[in-house]
Amino acid sequence: MEKIRTRFAPSPTGYMHIGNLRTALYAYLLTKHSGGDFILRIEDTDQERFVEGAVDLIYKTMKETGLFHDEGPDIGGPYGPYVQSDRRSIYKEYAEKLVELGGAYYCFCDKERLDDLRQQQEAAKLMPKYDGHCARLSKEEIAEKLAAGVPYVIRQKIPKRGTTSFYDEIYGKITVDNATLDDNVLLKSDGLPTYNFANVIDDHLMKITHVIRGSEYLSSSPKYNLLYEAFGWEVPKYIHVSPVMKDAHKKLSKREGDASYEDFINKGYLKDAIVNYIALLGWSPGGEQEVFTLEELIEAFDIKGISKSPAIFDQKKLDWLNGEYIRKLSAEEFHEMALPYYKDVIKNPAIDLKKVSALLQPRCEKLSDIPEQVDFFDALPEYSPEMYCHKKMKTNEENSLESLKAIVPALEAVSDWTLDNIHNALFDLIAKLEVKNGIILWPLRCAVSGKAFTPGGGVELAEILGKEETLSRIEKGIELLTK
Repeated sequence: MEKIRTRFAPSPTGYMHIGNLRTALYAYLLTKHSGGDFILRIEDTDQERFVEGAVDLIYKTMKETGLFHDEGPDIGGPYGPYVQSDRRSIYKEYAEKLVELGGAYYCFCDKERLDDLRQQQEAAKLMPKYDGHCARLSKEEIAEKLAAGVPYVIRQKIPKRGTTSFYDEIYGKITVDNATLDDNVLLKSDGLPTYNFANVIDDHLMKITHVIRGSEYLSSSPKYNLLYEAFGWEVPKYIHVSPVMKDAHKKLSKREGDASYEDFINKGYLKDAIVNYIALLGWSPGGEQEVFTLEELIEAFDIKGISKSPAIFDQKKLDWLNGEYIRKLSAEEFHEMALPYYKDVIKNPAIDLKKVSALLQPRCEKLSDIPEQVDFFDALPEYSPEMYCHKKMKTNEENSLESLKAIVPALEAVSDWTLDNIHNALFDLIAKLEVKNGIILWPLRCAVSGKAFTPGGGVELAEILGKEETLSRIEKGIELLTK
């Protein structure tokens, strides 16, 4: 069987979009599932959109997510160079060869003529496309213009009649009318290729067997096939994947901070959870399992599970999955990850941060939630007496006031301030008053935190806050409920 070779070919135009990372992941999983080669190629022919530092960001993201390539610009390989701007002479050679084969032609039209043509077509409500003017030039005219140094591009020669078909592993056979295709530029006047041309040349020369890319390239695929046919080359297998959507109508947006891998890392998601989640965006492994290691994804991956439908990004599912990964961390790993999130909200050196982490880990879905969950440790926030009213706990302002008044002497009597001793004192009080647990514990939680939702109950919070601070906060609660 032919060895599978896939490639991830990002453009260095900024951050790593979550859709790009998913394409890279699928290419990686397909290759590694069959023991093939995964190639990284940098497609930087669009120099105007080049962003300084973007290549390093690509390397960093690939390394962090565990998508290690077998060949690429940084490690080399038998089919380099792996950066398109370093392959300029190769594209020129193949563009000129394509002209000889009749699949392309020199175009000397200047910007003014092309602008006029576009305006005429728009006025006539025609689809803007090149009119093939230079395809009709004689060999003598072409030679004369080349000798005179007239600037030119090389355009693809699309058949004017008939249809072009191609087969996609997800979408099946797709046929388009050649009349709808444009004679696109293959080689620009600066000698650099367009994306459409460069990736065909590179995929062939790098022996790529499977091309995985976004479904937005479906409409371009017939033109790629015509290039393969003109050169007499074997066409790779196409696998087009549907877009990742924020909802049924809207794509993920960088402006809203939900489009890139870095965005999600900055929001406190773990890299392994992100990889696991994006693998399931538009691909189903079958069965009930949803939490996968990268090795398990490699084992399970099959392109038959890829859906044609757009993948809707489900924030709640990602949050749940991230929570699962947080709980899989060791206590020490979680604490190290949580520390940066404590620094601006817990400055009191008396607070034992390891104890805070122990409370948070079972209840935390993403790291960026931490500051809001722990901001009461340094100072009690302002809160309303209404917080003490809890239907399920059967508490109200009146019985909460009585409970807090009873808690004070019970906790004052605790000489050795430990979790067990605090717990025993409060449960002795509950037994003595013959009330439900919530009648005592809910008012305590409200008083020590000023919050209805905390990473632990009143007993745990009291132990971390210390005896003096706990009693001080309870007294403030009594004052609030007395007003």
